[in-house]
Formats: sequence, C-alpha cells, structure tokens
Amino acid sequence: LAVKDPTAVERANLLNMAKLSIKGLIESALSFGRTLDSDYPPLQQFFVVMEHCLKHGLKVRKSFLSYNKTIWGPLELVEKLYPEAEEIAASVRDLPGLKTPLGRARAWLRLALMQKKMADYLRCLIIQRDLLSEFYEYHALMMEEEGAVIVGLLVGLNVIDANLCVKGEDLDSQVGVIDFSVYLKSDDDIGGKERNVQIAAILDQKNYVEELNRQLNSTVSSLHARVDSLEKSNTKLIEELAIAKNNIIKLQEENHQLRSENTLILMKTQHHLEVSKVDVEAELQTYKHSRQGLDEMYSEARRQLREEAQLRQDMENELVVQVSMKHEIELAMKLLEKDIHEKQDTLIGLRQQLDEVKAINVEMYQKLQVSEDAMKEKNEIISRLEDKTNQINATMKQLEQRLQQAEKAQMEAEAEDEKLKQEYVNKSESLQNEFSQKEKQLLQLETDLKIEKEWRQTLEDDLQKEKETVSHLRTETQEIVTLKKEFLKLQEKNKQLKSTCEDQESALQELASKLSESKLKIEDIKEANKALQGQVWLKDKEATHCKLCEKEFSLSKRKHHCRNCGEIFCNACSDNELPLPSSPKPVRVCDSCHAILIQRCSSNVP
Repeated sequence: LAVKDPTAVERANLLNMAKLSIKGLIESALSFGRTLDSDYPPLQQFFVVMEHCLKHGLKVRKSFLSYNKTIWGPLELVEKLYPEAEEIAASVRDLPGLKTPLGRARAWLRLALMQKKMADYLRCLIIQRDLLSEFYEYHALMMEEEGAVIVGLLVGLNVIDANLCVKGEDLDSQVGVIDFSVYLKSDDDIGGKERNVQIAAILDQKNYVEELNRQLNSTVSSLHARVDSLEKSNTKLIEELAIAKNNIIKLQEENHQLRSENTLILMKTQHHLEVSKVDVEAELQTYKHSRQGLDEMYSEARRQLREEAQLRQDMENELVVQVSMKHEIELAMKLLEKDIHEKQDTLIGLRQQLDEVKAINVEMYQKLQVSEDAMKEKNEIISRLEDKTNQINATMKQLEQRLQQAEKAQMEAEAEDEKLKQEYVNKSESLQNEFSQKEKQLLQLETDLKIEKEWRQTLEDDLQKEKETVSHLRTETQEIVTLKKEFLKLQEKNKQLKSTCEDQESALQELASKLSESKLKIEDIKEANKALQGQVWLKDKEATHCKLCEKEFSLSKRKHHCRNCGEIFCNACSDNELPLPSSPKPVRVCDSCHAILIQRCSSNVP
C-alpha cells in the first residue's frame, strides 16, 4: 500500500472539520432564531477550528528571546491588499486588553465575522501566494486548494448576524481545543432532514439575493462615480466655452481699434500728399516767374529751361499714368479683398491696411526717385550755366580788349554788359536758394521714409501676431466642437445607464418582496412546529372513539390519523378532501391543522 503524505491527511482533516463547524454553526444559528453572542458554543468552536486552519504549516520565526509562531503576521497583510480592512486592523491595535499577537488575531477574526467580510479578506490573502510564502510552508493549508475551499465555505456565514463583545474578553489566554462531541450525529438530527433541506434551499436563495444586492450596489456606486465625472467634465467644457467667447469678443474689439488706426493713418498720408502737391505747384510758379525775366542773350538757357519744363511735363504725365495704374491696382486689390472676405472675415481690415501702406510706400519711393532725378538734372543745368558764364567772361575780356581800342564806341555796350552781369548774379543766387530748399525737402522725405519703414515693420509684426491668434482660436473652436460631440455621447450613455439602474432597482424591489414573503412563510412553519412539539401520537389501543363524533371505531368507521397534530378521526368525520397533482384520488385533510390524514389498519401499521 502507498504511504499517504501526513501533511495531506492533516489538510483533509482540517477541511472536514471546517465543513462540519461551518455547517453546524449555520444550522444552529437558524434554529436559534436570534443574533449570536460570544458565549455561543458552536461559534467558539468555529473560531478554534479557524485558528487551527490558519496555524497549519506556519513558519517558525526567531525573535529576540525565543521562537515565535503566530497567525497575526499574515492577517496583518490584509489591510495592505484590501483597503477596507484598515479599520479592523486599527481598532484591533487600539484595544487595551490585548498583549499577544495571538489575541490580536482572535479579535481580528471576530470583527471580520461581525462585518460579514471574512471570506473577502481571506480570498485577497490566498490570491497573493508569493506574500504568503514568507509566513507559510509550501505544504500549508492556506497555500493549497483546501484554503480556497474553506474561503468558499465562509461565504455561507454571511447569513449569520453576530454581536460579539471583544473589548472586555480575555483573548490572550484562551485554549484552542476542538470539541468533537458537538459534531456527532443524534437521532433527532435524522428526523429533521426534510426541514434542513428546506432551510438550506431558503438559505441558498437568501445568499443568492445578497450576492445580487452586493453586485447591484457596486454597479450603482460605479454609475454614480461616472455621473459625477461627467458632470465635472460638463462644467469644465462650459467654462472653456465662456473663456473662448470672451477671447473672441476681445479680438473683435482689437480689430475695430486697428481699423480706426488705419483710417487715421490714411488721413495723415492724404494730408501729407496734399501739402507736397502745394509745394510743387509753388515751386513751378516761382520757376515760371524766374524764367519770364530772362533776356534774349540767354536764349539757350531759356531753351534748356523749356526742355526741362517738357521733361517735367513728361514726368507729370508719367505720374498721372502711375496714378491711374495705382487706381487699377487698388480696384484689383479690392476685388481680391472681396474674395478673401468670403474666406477670412477676421483678416480683411489688416490686409487692407497692409496693401494701402505698401501703395503709399511705393508712391513715396517713386517720388523720392523723381525728386532725385530732378535734382540731378538741375545740377547739370547749373554746371552748364557756369560753363557758359565762363565762356561769356572770356568773350567779355576779348570785348574789353577791343573796347580799349575804341572806348568811346563801346561805352554803351559796357554799361549794358554790367547790367546783364548784375541780373545774372541775382538769378544765380536765386537758383542757389532753390537748390538749398530742395536739399532740405530731400532730408525731410528721407526721414519720412524711415518713419514709414519702421511703421510698416511694426504693422507686419502685429499682422503676424494676429494670424497666430486666429489659428489658435480655430484650433480651440475645433476642440470645442469635438468636446461637444463627446459630451452628447456621454449624455446618451448616462441616460442608458440610468434606465438600466432603474430596471435593476425594480428587480431588487421584486426580489426583496419575494424574500420577505419567504421569510414570513418560514416563520409560520417555525411557529407551527413549535406549537406541535409538545403533542404526541395516541396509541391505537387507547383511541377507541372518534374525537369529533365520539362514536366507537368499527369496520365501517375506520381510523384516520393526522401525522401533524396526532389526532384520530373516523372516515365519516374526516370528509375534507383536497385534490393533489401527484395522486389520482383526492386525499383527506385534518379538520384542526389541515394536514393529510393517514389510514391505519387494525395491526397498527401506518
């Protein structure tokens, strides 16, 4: 024969004892009919058996003075694995009367039973076998399948309501001895098998309903958490929408400000152009007056001046052509701006400003070039006039030499020459003054150009910033649209979850009503059993007359015995018949307790 492993035999024996203790505790508690105290013997035996199960295969730990072997170490791990167990562990540590780890472990088991969560705590402990290996050997009951079976049996203890006083009890010095006499069968237990089967079925239904209730509570709590998270996300989305609306309003105000600034700049530039036109006209008038005063001897100068006037007219014609081109460009820009306005409403004002500033800069630059060309031409004319004056001086010297020979004949010519020289000097001084004024105007135009360039650079920077803000706002609006869609989806899910929750609550109410009805039926059965416990069946020899009609029994009047209340009737008095689906004939019923009657023969055999 194969030798059995002693540890396996120990595990099997502890498992059987756990089954017996849990079964006996549940049956006795249901027959007891009230909450259990700490002095209840089956409950004390259950705690002793649990201590033996937890101590099996426990590793011996060396302490400072001696060896230590206690179950408080693995039970203390539960608060790390199951957060709801922290309250039990804290209350056990705060108990004043406990001094040993074994006493703390016993108090922990009692508190877990009162909370109806002993099975949940031990299930979390069994799953983490790598942590249990620090406290138990590899062949221990908690490390094998028997531990899982015991945890499954502990679920049935949720039926029991325990009211245990842990504070004043001496848990350190208790002796854990199993009383096997409690688990031996008696004759009374054999007779109540049918009742135990019914009670077991009712208990199974109650456990099923409690498990359903737990699952539904967990789903309801998760649904409440989801609803809270959805409400929070909804409030956040509303706040973000309000912020985005405020930003859009601010951007619109900035756009209006930029447009007003643009109109002011345009007015200033137009005023500046008008002033420049007036100056040019004044210069032309002065130039005409000076040209009219020239004499016939300076015909060549007049011709050159005419050519200059013709060139100036050509430049003015070119200016007119450029102005017409400018108008055409402005029309084209307006058409382009209309097209852009359909695509980007927010950027119309900024782009119009840029286009107008660019046109103004181009005009100012062209005017500068024209003025520079005119100044160059005037400088050339002045150089030519100086050359001619030199030639005239040379001729005058020759004439003086000739006049010395004939002074009297040339006196009038010399006077005229002196007059012409004075006029020429006056005209040259006026031309130099005009030249200095032109230089001053050039300097002013250069400064204006620098200012325009700086202003243009600032406008380009502002436009770039506005483009970035517009792109950022577009991305934000797209995100807001996506968030709205997600919010609508979450609202639909919330509605579905609320409907499922209402269905589950209605199902729970129906189950609770059924359970209350079953409890009432069990209480009625218990009361009927208690009322009938003191009654005893009469013997056939003693029962000679019917209890109702008080006539003597004979062959025509047969005996009918009630199995429930023990009363004996004749067949004439027990006429109450009820149909049963299991039997083809109707059965007779007792008048007092309405139980089925049993017919007895003369040999007293039922």
